[in-house]
Amino acid sequence: MTTVNENNALPEKTCSVERLITMESDVKKVLAGEKTATRRNGRYADPGEIMTLEGREFVVENVYSQALGELTDDDARREGFETVEDYKQSILAYHPGMPWLPQMRVWVHEFSPVQK
Repeated sequence: MTTVNENNALPEKTCSVERLITMESDVKKVLAGEKTATRRNGRYADPGEIMTLEGREFVVENVYSQALGELTDDDARREGFETVEDYKQSILAYHPGMPWLPQMRVWVHEFSPVQK
């Protein structure tokens, strides 16, 4: 995996943590423990930020950049899909006309439930 900004000097956020997970199907996957990461074109959260979904809190543990061509099936499973191909087809269905470019970089946000 190639990461950018390994010195933890992340660029400014382009959106807010409240917008990180918004699709109902994704919210259900997170609440069921089936989704522990999400990829976005921009950076939506800092490590340590709290995301609240239906009253449950999740802490963003890691944020890094990754090229789409670097995705593995393990990455896809953290997204709530069985394979990279399943994940790819889902993303392309959400964004008609968007090309899947292996060199395109996205921001990975990894999170876990807050333990109380």
